[in-house]
Amino acid sequence: MSMTLQDVVRRPLITEKAEQNRAAHRAFAFEVHPDATKIQVKQAVEKLFGVHVVAVRTAVARGKNKRVGRTTGRRPNWKKAFVTLAAGETIALFEGTAA
Repeated sequence: MSMTLQDVVRRPLITEKAEQNRAAHRAFAFEVHPDATKIQVKQAVEKLFGVHVVAVRTAVARGKNKRVGRTTGRRPNWKKAFVTLAAGETIALFEGTAA
């Protein structure tokens, strides 16, 4: 299966916890394809944003059980990646989000 760069990195995660992690450790959070490997995530981020990636950590977020009336369902599992950049580098996409 061949994935494009846009298939690997789906969207940035802009949450309070992700912002604290970015400020403290230069680690940017992304939602990624569930089958994407750390190497694929590293290559995609380096090519899409023109930065040097030092480390990639991934985690699978389990979908929650949800209920509407008598009907129960489940949200899908999804994968997130925490990408640590080299010293002095940043991604402009995240810079406007800090409050």
